[in-house]
Amino acid sequence: MIVKKILIIAAGIAALLGVATGMISYIMDGEIADGARLQAMKASPNWRDGKFVNSLTNVEPKFFEIIGKWIRGAENTAPDAPLPVVERQASDFDIAPESGLRITWLGHSTLLIEIDGYRILIDPVWSERASPFPWYGPKRFHKTPLPIDELPAIDAAVISHDHFDHLDRATIQALGERVPFYITPLGVGVRLEGWGVSPERIIERDWWEELTLGDLSFIATPARHFSGRSLIMADRDKTLWAGWVIVSRKHRIYYSGDTGMFPGFETIGARLGPFDAVFIEIGAYNRMWPDVHLGPEQAIEARLAIGGGLLIPVHWGTFDLALHSWTEPIERLLVAAERAGTPVAAPRPGERIEPAHPPKIVRWWPDIPWETVEEAPILSSGLDLNR
Repeated sequence: MIVKKILIIAAGIAALLGVATGMISYIMDGEIADGARLQAMKASPNWRDGKFVNSLTNVEPKFFEIIGKWIRGAENTAPDAPLPVVERQASDFDIAPESGLRITWLGHSTLLIEIDGYRILIDPVWSERASPFPWYGPKRFHKTPLPIDELPAIDAAVISHDHFDHLDRATIQALGERVPFYITPLGVGVRLEGWGVSPERIIERDWWEELTLGDLSFIATPARHFSGRSLIMADRDKTLWAGWVIVSRKHRIYYSGDTGMFPGFETIGARLGPFDAVFIEIGAYNRMWPDVHLGPEQAIEARLAIGGGLLIPVHWGTFDLALHSWTEPIERLLVAAERAGTPVAAPRPGERIEPAHPPKIVRWWPDIPWETVEEAPILSSGLDLNR
């Protein structure tokens, strides 16, 4: 047993060294903002002392505590059997949705939105791992429901921030010219340019700034998170993170991006709602990092603050990014939603939903142990505890 533990620790240290080396190479890949892009970043009210900041101060996790618990591991953090996936192909999108709005969940935070004649990709990640390496890092639980070569014509892709599980270099390069425009928070375009995307196809916005493409409006919204692709933190918070609201002539949708709880949800709903659907992250939470992810119960609180819309949960069920049971986010979400009387959906990877006609929830995930909110509460800091 002692020998086994030593080997596990040694492997963990070796893996970390390998990851650090790879991360450093990413920083040194020319991905440093300058010129007009850097000036726009510095002009942002969210830029302070050489980096972007949140409206609330985040409690920072203790690095070695996280590493220690990660090396020890946890139970049921990944499936032990294949998951049911609804396989898709380009022809599935030939007929427009009857209601004008249809959402296809492709796993984690990747969504294909059909909205009144437009098709929008959100945080496209097709790679096997949420990692800079093809051989190391969180591995996908299920196959991608829609092969990238079967992707129908896309009008734009929206990026929430530059973390590996939301912005994937291999996917961007594989998409090539299929995406005419990338819509990102401030600074993220420098990543895309470094990977071969031409500047005229990149549109960057600060929180509350808007852009129009045809009959669609896109508004970047505040979020409580962080950014960077370096383990050694050399590029920490050098690009902005955001949620997004997309508005057509007939529909409105909201995507939270990655975020902890913060007072801005009510403002987002009041200024930009009401919404037909909201896509809110529910997974990868832990009490060691309470301010960068909501957790299921705070996702329901966020939805209530926003004021409306079918909640379609994202950021769960695809990658092992925390220490909770992989089914815990959806189990706890359903409990919290029932208590609050909040409408939610729980699609399988590849399943399509029209918010005007939400399907009944079918439990496609296995029944495995998970911790309740009473056993493992998640509460972001800096908030009114009487809420």
